[in-house]
Parts: sequence; C-alpha cells; structure tokens
Amino acid sequence: MTYQETLAWMFAQLPMYQNKGVSALKNKLDNIQAFAFHLNHPEEKFKSIHVAGTNGKGSSSHMLASILQEAGYKVGLYTSPHLKDFRERIKINGKCVSKKYVIDFISANKSFLEHHQLSFFELTVGMAFAYFASQKVDIAIIEVGLGGRLDSTNIIHPEVSLITNIGWDHTHVLGDTLEKIALEKAGIIKRDVPVVISERQAETQMIFKLLANQRNSQIVFSDEIEQEEFETDLNGSYQQRNIKGVLACVKQLHAFEIEEDDIKRGLLNVVCNTGLLGRWQTLRTAAPKVICDTGHNIDGIKMIVDQLEKQSYSTLHLVLGFANDKPVADLLALFPKEANYYFVKPNVPRGMDTAVISKTASLQKLKYTSCGSVKEGLEKALHRASDEDLIFVGGSTFVVAEVV
Repeated sequence: MTYQETLAWMFAQLPMYQNKGVSALKNKLDNIQAFAFHLNHPEEKFKSIHVAGTNGKGSSSHMLASILQEAGYKVGLYTSPHLKDFRERIKINGKCVSKKYVIDFISANKSFLEHHQLSFFELTVGMAFAYFASQKVDIAIIEVGLGGRLDSTNIIHPEVSLITNIGWDHTHVLGDTLEKIALEKAGIIKRDVPVVISERQAETQMIFKLLANQRNSQIVFSDEIEQEEFETDLNGSYQQRNIKGVLACVKQLHAFEIEEDDIKRGLLNVVCNTGLLGRWQTLRTAAPKVICDTGHNIDGIKMIVDQLEKQSYSTLHLVLGFANDKPVADLLALFPKEANYYFVKPNVPRGMDTAVISKTASLQKLKYTSCGSVKEGLEKALHRASDEDLIFVGGSTFVVAEVV
C-alpha cells in the first residue's frame, strides 16, 4: 500500500475518537497491553515523561521536548490529535516519523489490528512506542490522549509525571465534577515516580496528594517553587502557567544534564525545534491580522478571551466552529458580545452544525453569519474586516486544522 492508502485503511477500519467521538473509546487497557506484548514491550525500552491535563498538556509536552533537544538528547514526542498530517503525532527531535515506517508498521501488524479490533488511538500509541524503541531515543515525551487512568499511553513507567491542570472537558467520559475528572487524570501517577502539578486548584489538590501518598510518589506543586521567569516563542500569556510546570518537571530529571542555557534556548525555540502549530499562532501579519488557537473547552476559551482582551483592534471578528459534544451555549457566552461572528462547521463527522450554533447565538443576541465551510468563514471575515480589525479563528482543533 502507498502512504495514502495506508492512512485510508487506518481511518476507515479503526474507530477514531477524533472523528466518531465517545463511540471510539475502549476505556480499558486490555488492547494496548496485548498490543505491547505483541510488539515485545517497546514501552520498556526508553525513558519517558508522561503529561496529562485538561489544558496545556500539548504546549508543555513540546516545551519539554525542545528543552531536552537543546540539551543534546535524542527526544521522542508523542502528541494528539494531528492538525494536517497523521505523522505529526510521532516525532523525534522535531522530525515526523517517515511515511515508510507507517506503511511498514501497518503492513507488519495489520492482521493483529484487525483481529483484536484496536482503536485508532491504540494503534497510534503502539506505533509511537515501537518507533521510539527502534530509534533508541534517550527519552520520549508522551502526551495523554484523554483522561489518564484508562488512556492507552498509561502503560509506561516514566521518570516523572506532569499534570497541567483540571478543567471542564469530556465530562460525559471523565465525570461531571472537577474531583471526578482529577481522579481520572491522577491515574497516571505511578508508584515511586514523582508527579508535578502545574496549577494548584482547591477542588483537586487533596486528590492528588492522597493518590501520591498512596503510591509513594513525591508530589510537587509548581507554585511552591521559586523559579526564574523565562520567555518562550509560544505566544499567549497563559503559556507562563505551563512554563512553571515544565521547569518543575525538568528539576525531577536527575539522570539528565540540563543547563539553564538549555532551558532558555529550548523555551525560545519550541516551534522551530518541535513544529508545534495552532497555539496562539499568527496566520497573517498583514492587516487585518489573523490569529488562531486550538483551545476548545471552557478553560481554554477563557484563556483565549483573556488574550484577546490584551490585543488592540477596532472590531473583532470571530470565525468559530465546535465539535458536537461541546457546551456551545457556555462557550459562546465567554466571547465578547460586540464581536462579529462567522459560524462554521469543521469538515469532520463530529463537527457541530451551524444551525445549532446559530440558534444559541440568537438567544444570546449575537451578530452572526452562518457559513458553509471554514474557508468561507475566514474569507467573509477578511472581506468585511478593515485593516484596524482583528480576526480570530478557533473554537475547535478541527477548525484550526483547516487554516494552519
């Protein structure tokens, strides 16, 4: 099979949460454990850092990878979802896994995958672990897909675990209180492995302390540590919260030599070193300016709105689309009411129909236009905006994927 044929088989044959939603979740580790056994346990052949959290885990993972790269290490990076190409999920020192490796891996394991009916995410995790083991990485940064306790990545025994924060997302899967969600995220805490918490929250800190104590895991809240402030090439003031957790995490890597200059260079070159996309990314510098961000839950949107308030513009234009499992009324209520809205449906099965968004927008008395596609929404915003205006594109990772 060619690379495109291989991807077509993967997307067609395997249930994929990115497209199908909760029906694609297995919520157990049986399949990934069986797959790891089939692959001769690649997860045991490299050191790792495990990163979970509602928001910030992607940025934090890329920051950690960049810092370790600057320190001279061969660094694997597993993240999800991808924006443009499946291979974005699996990288070593910023370079995507080769198309040939993807083709050969599927060819070698196709019968197992079909027989055991693995999910798309389980397949991808197994592929990443096998790739990192075969390439003999010094360490791999492994981002949790969803939750933690039953996430397929949760078969590793990392050097340190990092939990960025706990917020309202995937409540239909993880639970309807912050405490329940925290219990799922805390499932990555391993016996005798230190855990760093980027953001202390009153509702969840005792849960983390209790589980860490039960598992003899040293727990570090990053706000307890006096740390020098560092700049990063990742835009958005909210990245400073992520940096604190990352710095605390780096201090737990006792087997690795990381100098302050490595940290400085790593944080200043995240995009260049790792290829990160979609985090408060400027798509167009010429007037009118266009910015996008993948924030897609309540806390993520709050951070975006806070960042928008720091911008200078005459009129704000918002090109927004959502996944169909998101609380659209709550999300729209966070954005400025005086903005011009362009509602779009991302080109995935999980995309929310614009009629649903428009109905909610009418109740909230927002000024909006429904558009046939993300491309049309951005084109209309560009046509109507003056040079002094600002255009923001987001609401969903799927929307951002169509514009970056």
